[in-house]
Parts: sequence; C-alpha cells; structure tokens
Amino acid sequence: MTKEDLVAALTHLKDHEHERPLAELGLIRDITINKDHAALSVLLDPDMSASKESIGEQIVSALKGIGIADVHIRFKAISNEEKNDIIAIKLNKSVRRAPTLMNSPLVAADSGVTFIAIASGKGGVGKSTVTVNLAAALAKQGKRVGIIDADVYGYSIPEMMGIHDLPKKHNNRIVPVERHGIKVISTGFFVQGNKPVVWRGPMLGKMLSTFLNEVEWGQLDFIVLDLPPGTGDIALDVHNKIPQCSEILVTTPHPTANHVAARAGEMAIQTNHPILGVIENMSYFTDPSGQRHDLFGTGGGAALAEQLNTKLLAEIPLSAPGQSADPEKSPAVFGDDSEQWRIFMNLAQRIINHDI
Repeated sequence: MTKEDLVAALTHLKDHEHERPLAELGLIRDITINKDHAALSVLLDPDMSASKESIGEQIVSALKGIGIADVHIRFKAISNEEKNDIIAIKLNKSVRRAPTLMNSPLVAADSGVTFIAIASGKGGVGKSTVTVNLAAALAKQGKRVGIIDADVYGYSIPEMMGIHDLPKKHNNRIVPVERHGIKVISTGFFVQGNKPVVWRGPMLGKMLSTFLNEVEWGQLDFIVLDLPPGTGDIALDVHNKIPQCSEILVTTPHPTANHVAARAGEMAIQTNHPILGVIENMSYFTDPSGQRHDLFGTGGGAALAEQLNTKLLAEIPLSAPGQSADPEKSPAVFGDDSEQWRIFMNLAQRIINHDI
C-alpha cells in the first residue's frame, strides 16, 4: 500500500468551490501508512466544519475498501485566506504571502523535485551530519541531489563535504559547487573567511530566495535543506516559500533535546508541512566488545515521534564519520562498512520508495 493508492481512493472527496479532489489541492496531507494502518490530516475551512463527521466517515469507508483497517484522522481548522493560499500554490496561481515563490522552477508543481528539510530544536544534535549523509545515500542510489545549506548563522556543509571551491557564474546565474555528485549552495560561499553572519530577517529571506531563484540547479530529484535550529526567520521562510517541503526532525535521546525539538515539529504541523519522521542521533555507543552503552539516556526520539504523531525513522549510533578509505567520499560521510551508513542507505531507499 502506497500514499498514491490512498490518495487515489479519496479522489471523490472534492472542494466545493473548485471541484477538485481535496488531496490534489493540498487539503489532505501528513499521510503515513504502516501495513493496514494509516494516519492523515484534513484541512477544513470554517464553512466545512459542520461536515467534519461526514468527511471522516467517507474517508474511513473509502480506505477500508482498499484494505486499510485502522484510520487515524486529524482535522485542522484553517482560515479561508490560508486555504486560498494553499490552493493557489497547488493551482500555480499567484500567492499574496509568497510573491517570489512562482519565480523558481524548483518549486513548481511539475518540477519533480522532492524537498526534505532537516530540522532540530537546538544545535549540536547532528542535523548537518544527517543532511550530508542522507544526501550522499540518495546520490549513491542514483538520484540527482542538491543541498541548500540554509543554516545561515552556523553554516557547515562546505567544510563537512570538503569543498574548497566557490560557485561560478554562468549566464548571470550562480552555478552550485558539485562534490561527488551532490550540488551544494551555502551562505558560507558568500562570506569572507569564517566571519559571522549578522543579517536580520529580511536579508535572511533574500538569501533563501536567491538560492531558489538564482542558482542554476539543473535537473534534480531531491533537495535536502539544512535548516538552522529552532523556529526563526529561515524556518518560517522555508515553510512559506516551499509549501511542499517535508521535514525530518533530528534529536538525541536526552529529554532536553526532545523537548525543544517538539517546538520545531509543532511549527511544521501549524504550517501544514508533512513530517516524515524523527531521527534520533547519538543514540548509543558500541564498545569493541560489542556492548551497547546509552550515553545520553534512552527513548527521546520515540517520545518525540509519539508526541508529533509520526514515526521514529532511525536510531543513529555515536561514532565519528569520515572513516571511509574511499577518497570519493566527503569527510563527514560515514564509511561504507559502518552501521551508520547502512542505516542511511536504508532510509534513503525508503524515501525513494515512498515507504515512510
């Protein structure tokens, strides 16, 4: 059972104004499927709130007809203005709150690009490591991948990938730096030395717009965005400018990391962005004898996933990356024979197969 099967089963549920399926208009989202269990969110404007029970019954009935026995539905109230913005994006019309959105072919409905934002509540949990290794695993499986290092204040992707070149210009457009099949753009390319970035909100949004609109990306299958920690201006801009962007939350087993990561997850929920799941980094350490040590506690990732009604995608053991003897690998990518690399390859395969 795939998400496409589920969406196909719900095509009879249409928006009264546009006579288009709710799922096609982006009003059914956050879809997760696990065997014969499914969960999804339905966005309802005030005019349809009275129909909530009827819509729920129709969804349950339709999904039972294709073999899904247990259906969890989360109804979300949205204003008519928010609904119209969402539909405008899906119908490729102008959007009042995101005027630069339609300028970028990357975010067009027919671009074929899947956006995945890697987010966290706090720094130091390994978000950039997850970004680099997930992108590398997707590229290893033949996908065309780009990375946007949107962590403007704490950019680290160029260093982690061993990139020392700067982007060039071609036909007045920026050409991203390519490293081992992955195209990369980062604020670090445009800041002299290791100087801090002291921009405020408007400049941050302009940088993201530049990355989307003025970079010659070529044909891509995936763009992985390394977001700053927390719920600040850049995170808001990503939610506004890339409405179809999914999100993976990175945390550690420690309760504090779990607590603050929940804020980033709630932001994704409030802005109607699907959460693919949670990655618990630094989950444990295995000593040479094979004994496991839970250095930072246990259960943080699972608790966060449960709180956000999503799934725990992976538990990444603690180990230094860059152990590969392959010179074609970036410094921050785990070695081919490591448990971590096997986990990322499995995760990438599940993403490609829409199995999460």
